[in-house]
Amino acid sequence: MDGRHTELLANIPLFASMTAEDLELLSRKLEALTFNEGDVVFNQGDEGSSMFIIEEGAVEISYGEGHGKVMLAALFNGQYFGELSLFDGAPRSATATAAKPSRLIRLQRADLVDFVNKNPPAALRIIAEMSERLRQTNELMSRQVSRNVLEEAEEQLTMGQRVADKVAAFGGSWPFIFLFGGIMLTWMAINIIRMTDFDPYPFILLNLCLSTLAAIQAPIIMMSQNRQSTKDKLLAENDYQVNLKAEMEIEALLRGQAELLARVAFLERFIARKAGAGVLETRALND
Repeated sequence: MDGRHTELLANIPLFASMTAEDLELLSRKLEALTFNEGDVVFNQGDEGSSMFIIEEGAVEISYGEGHGKVMLAALFNGQYFGELSLFDGAPRSATATAAKPSRLIRLQRADLVDFVNKNPPAALRIIAEMSERLRQTNELMSRQVSRNVLEEAEEQLTMGQRVADKVAAFGGSWPFIFLFGGIMLTWMAINIIRMTDFDPYPFILLNLCLSTLAAIQAPIIMMSQNRQSTKDKLLAENDYQVNLKAEMEIEALLRGQAELLARVAFLERFIARKAGAGVLETRALND
């Protein structure tokens, strides 16, 4: 079973840079726990003192209670949770519940401290791994994630749709009003002054032309308006996706920074204890 535990640890980014020997030593400190469906692994606000790895089953991570309960994540085989408590021991920020019969592997904070005390190079490798993850997060934050959905929509338009947009754009402009007004005035003027007599007052042919133009132009404009509504939906969806990804990236960045700070503080305390022990040992030898 230790081989299986070692494999689970190796697949966790937190311990990915550790040597096979380090992983084997750390796997000996792991404890297997079994949970039935609906069992609570830990509650929000509980003291954090361990990390869990899912060997078999599934675990749901949620925030809040009752009607205000929000499902944050669903985790499955090989995934892990609660890793920050290994370094800061802060209260749990969410509740973990077994979604089905599950077998979890637990690593206690005290066991990790004991392991690091006996294997200082392993602590440096953990810090190096966290630095690399934080660097990757920073690179991800600097990438452009938005896209021009209007340009993409324009590329997919058919010839008829492009014509409808042009007609709607021209039909709702001042040049169209002035041009059409001039045509109407000229039409009525040449019939009133008898320059020609193809449509005398009350201009029945002109009314027929206007009615025909309105009947043709109305559905064309409605087609264009429908596409504009589709474009608005695409813009709203794109804004949502960009905002969601930005929120996730910021959360990942803050999480990475919290992990890094916790580990740096942990390493500082470890070095301080080693330095204090060295001073005491030196004094004892001098005495």
